[in-house]
Amino acid sequence: MLYKPELIYSRSNLSQTLEGKGSSSISSDVSSSTDHTPTQAQKNVATSEDSDLSMRTLSTPSPALICPPNLPGFQNGKGSSTSSSSITGETVAMVHSPPPTRLTHPLIRLASRPQKEQASIERLPDHSMVQIFSFLPTNQLCRCARVCRRWYNLAWDPRLWRTIRLTGETINVDRALKVLTRRLCQDTPNVCLMLETVTVSGCRRLTDRGLYTIAQCCPELRRLEVSGCYNISNEAVFDVVSLCPNLEHLDVSGCSKVTCISLTREASIKLSPLHGKQISIRYLDMTDCFVLEDEGLHTIAAHCTQLTHLYLRRCVRLTDEGLRYLMIYCTSIKELSVSDCRFVSDFGLREIAKLESRLRYLSIAHCGRVTDVGIRYVAKYCSKLRYLNARGCEGITDHGVEYLAKNCTKLKSLDIGKCPLVSDTGLECLALNCFNLKRLSLKSCESITGQGLQIVAANCFDLQMLNVQDCEVSVEALRFVKRHCKRCVIEHTNPAFF
Repeated sequence: MLYKPELIYSRSNLSQTLEGKGSSSISSDVSSSTDHTPTQAQKNVATSEDSDLSMRTLSTPSPALICPPNLPGFQNGKGSSTSSSSITGETVAMVHSPPPTRLTHPLIRLASRPQKEQASIERLPDHSMVQIFSFLPTNQLCRCARVCRRWYNLAWDPRLWRTIRLTGETINVDRALKVLTRRLCQDTPNVCLMLETVTVSGCRRLTDRGLYTIAQCCPELRRLEVSGCYNISNEAVFDVVSLCPNLEHLDVSGCSKVTCISLTREASIKLSPLHGKQISIRYLDMTDCFVLEDEGLHTIAAHCTQLTHLYLRRCVRLTDEGLRYLMIYCTSIKELSVSDCRFVSDFGLREIAKLESRLRYLSIAHCGRVTDVGIRYVAKYCSKLRYLNARGCEGITDHGVEYLAKNCTKLKSLDIGKCPLVSDTGLECLALNCFNLKRLSLKSCESITGQGLQIVAANCFDLQMLNVQDCEVSVEALRFVKRHCKRCVIEHTNPAFF
């Protein structure tokens, strides 16, 4: 009795069946309520693997959701879709059981032909493939999931989905986040327990709807970066920090509508008395949040008492009063930037000095109201300061630099560019006390000469970067620096030195 094969089809057809609708556009995905699924195998194929595949209800999101349709597809593992040239046109017969070798049925003889050599990447074990996939961005990972059934299963390994990273100004990021989180919630309904980082910086189409999706589905979120997404508002940020209790890193720089970081009213009511109204954020970047005012900073400080890194660059409405609120609640800050906050003065630096030895990084660049008085406060109490950027603070003189050098001897980076009152006298005191100095910027310091630079070079052997652009220094002084600080990169505007 002959064994008849149940199904005969080509591998090219199988590849097309598993790949699905790879050319779907963003608009078609938005209009449909479900994701694209790989076409189910034909019903008369009696293999357990095909049966498992046919039971899937969700599958790979279309790459068109995550990258513009005109981008190249996957090629050589670097990001563009290629045809399966190595397996096209090869016919395979699938049967329920292996036929006896004595049978000479023509169809079975066709199946016994030697197959072409397997692609080299297919020889890799699963753990190696997962390791390779771990280096791919989110959009390319979704493309890989559409290659074949094995890649589909490997690409959706939970270990690969601790991070979602999307970029592009035209991407429909709200829809992409909805589809991705829905797929990641397949094994754990309604929540993505593995997802810890979401980076959608520069995705200008992100709205409150996308952040609400993250807040609802990602309770284990620890890092969120939405810089440049100017369409999000306070309410969406409140939802994220209220529903993601483990959130530690938040970057909302350039989000001009964000004026505060706080819990929603409902979350505040539900909290226990022991927990209070605290948020676990430690890193907060609100650079270019132009509408942030003292009252908003007061609210942030009251709720985010665990802050260690805070960046408020170009928050031009902040004053010394806001810094006073900040120091009342946030006593663990290690890095603080108030660059270009033109209303910050010596009184603000007096408040900052209350951080004492905890403060390691301070940027007060272009705070025109800061003088030697404010620098003395910081130098006196913040003795472990490692980095200070005071560029453009024209009120700083040699006296301020001298007091800083004698009290902050572990200083490694100092920028006093565009401080016209700093001269060689201040540099000499700096060189004789701060031997660990690695970076020094003196750009546009009109009173600096080659003599001051030579004193610095003779004492600070570990100097790695020196900026003397627009300074009147001789070629001999620059060569002296180069001889004594061999690893130093000198930024200058002297055409005779090279």
